Amino acid sequence: MLVLLWLCFGVAAQAQGDVVRVGLAWQPNIGTYDRVVRSIELAGAEAVVLPQMRFEGFEYESDKISSGYLDADGVLLQENADMVKRNTYRDTKIDSIMQGIDAVVFLGGGDISSTLFREPEEWGGEVCDATRDVSEYLTMAYCLDNDIPVLGLCRGMQMLAVVSGASMIQDLGTYYGAQCVEYNNTHRSLRDENGNRHYTPHDVVVVDESSFLYAIAKTDTIKNVPSWHHQVVRSVQGTALKVTGVTPTQGYDVIEAIERTDKTFALGVQFHPEEAVRQHLADEPSAQNFMQLYEGVNYFRELINYCIKHHKN
Repeated sequence: MLVLLWLCFGVAAQAQGDVVRVGLAWQPNIGTYDRVVRSIELAGAEAVVLPQMRFEGFEYESDKISSGYLDADGVLLQENADMVKRNTYRDTKIDSIMQGIDAVVFLGGGDISSTLFREPEEWGGEVCDATRDVSEYLTMAYCLDNDIPVLGLCRGMQMLAVVSGASMIQDLGTYYGAQCVEYNNTHRSLRDENGNRHYTPHDVVVVDESSFLYAIAKTDTIKNVPSWHHQVVRSVQGTALKVTGVTPTQGYDVIEAIERTDKTFALGVQFHPEEAVRQHLADEPSAQNFMQLYEGVNYFRELINYCIKHHKN
């Protein structure tokens, strides 16, 4: 199976010369890297886990931002969030760290500190990791400023939105409640009897046929994407982003894909193609509920093919 997939997805990259090196934005939970690493390798590139990016003006205790920069809920204090937004990666070593990296993938995970939003909000009630927030904010800002191709997955799409100045909805259930509509949990399942959540499938409507999303999916409707999120992008108005995919949900188009119009490749998807890849490779029974293996790999292959065409020639 893996040999066949390599023939399908990997040879194109090798045939162009140097193998594309795709960085994975740092996060503390190393166990979540594996499914993205496998997706990148199946698409014909080398995956490189990037080190943590530290903000020059903060003190750190081991690998975490000192607690004095955070509030009682672990969210970055507003004055410190404003410093990060204002100075970003200035005075860091990110230039040398990014040498030889052709593209960067930003992975899924927990909530982003709401103080980093364009329109800061009160804490949303779920766990935040301010240290990761800062590291990814610096990395994303550097990639965008230097036009390094990026692919954002779920939280990664949200970080693309936050750095680009989009507004956010912290919790879909709360949003629908404010509209006096009972949310149907289309985008994240309820906990089961053991307290666990599972990926839930839904469709995404591609609203722009000139987009990278359409080039990847080659269809107006992407079927059965693996979904697990409760935060979403509210609006891209006033930014360089455009919306390229949505999921109509109880009278509201939930934004499922965004792209930067001023960059050569900056795509964020609110779903998890890498999870479809993992489940199919593991031959899990639930894999049949989601997009096919090759469909999941295509998101990484398009990123890599872009690098071959524009960065390796």
